[in-house]
Amino acid sequence: MGEIRRTVLYEEHLALGGRMVAFGGWELPQQYTSIREEHMAVRTAAGLFDLGHMGRLHLSGAGAASCLQGILTNDVERSRPGRALYSLMCNEEGGILDDVVLYRHGENEFTVIVNASTRERDLKWMRGRLVSGVRLEDRSDQIHLLALQGPAAEKLLPAEGVDLAALAYFGFAHGQVAGVPTMIARTGYTGEDGFELLMPSEHAVVVWRAILEQGRERGLLPCGLGARDVCRLEAGLRLYGNDMDHRTSPYEAGLGWTVKLQKGNFVGREVLSQLKLAGPSHELVGLVCRGRHIPRHGCRVSRQGRQIGKVTSGTYSFWLRQGIAMASVRASVGVPGSVLDVETDGTTFPAEVVTLPFYRGSVLSPAAKS
Repeated sequence: MGEIRRTVLYEEHLALGGRMVAFGGWELPQQYTSIREEHMAVRTAAGLFDLGHMGRLHLSGAGAASCLQGILTNDVERSRPGRALYSLMCNEEGGILDDVVLYRHGENEFTVIVNASTRERDLKWMRGRLVSGVRLEDRSDQIHLLALQGPAAEKLLPAEGVDLAALAYFGFAHGQVAGVPTMIARTGYTGEDGFELLMPSEHAVVVWRAILEQGRERGLLPCGLGARDVCRLEAGLRLYGNDMDHRTSPYEAGLGWTVKLQKGNFVGREVLSQLKLAGPSHELVGLVCRGRHIPRHGCRVSRQGRQIGKVTSGTYSFWLRQGIAMASVRASVGVPGSVLDVETDGTTFPAEVVTLPFYRGSVLSPAAKS
């Protein structure tokens, strides 16, 4: 086990009563009050998240765009300055190494947000595929990342220099929050409207406190990993390491829409082309459980007594008041409306297959914008 790291907001979390847990090599707040209370704040008002564990990479130099075009599955040339792009990074076998969000600042300048647990691997992978003149920097220590998510986020963000109402979904602009220069992006991981904010790490505490103060009397709460996980699962958003990994193809994860085979050559293209033609052996489906049953990661999924897959992510949805899960099952088995069996702790209970997402919030998914 490596050294457990802490974000620059660690003392703020302790002061707010955060219950700290290890996650992806970091010590982060699981919750401050209760997961339910924080989750409901995101759905009805807003929640503020510390995302300092995520990797913040910077790619620049002549040829940076074409370099990313050869590394990522989505079409980087379709992105414009001031816009974000969701994409996957695959290996030569078509397995998903990571899912990333790409922010394009200029013709050949980008910020790439990667997962905490894969940051070092991503850096090594990308550096091995750079071309002359392209520079890749890990700015995770210099730039901090926060997320303000919820239907009231636009009203509660104390921003200057940016017309938040005019900022499109998956668009970003530069302004100030509490006087701190901040990149403000209308992106998120909860299924609600909201913003992800990048600012100098030395000023992250100022921004964090200012946002909490702005929303103190209007339903805003600081939120931990627990609420974030419930929100993202309700929205049908995948979690790397649970719903996909280096052995999972984009088509098996339901993310085939991010693979632009027609754009030209990129890592994994040949295999992905074959996989698309053949069709996936497994697919990701949504499951809802009645009563008090809660499906969990790793639970067996069966039909007529035969295992056909397993739960990749599961939880209790406070908003929907039922257990929900995403499960990887054999292709063509998980037809919406059909009933499968989930097995956990020696108990078997029925779960209905539904179309993802479970919940549609105040924004569209990245897929709808692609």
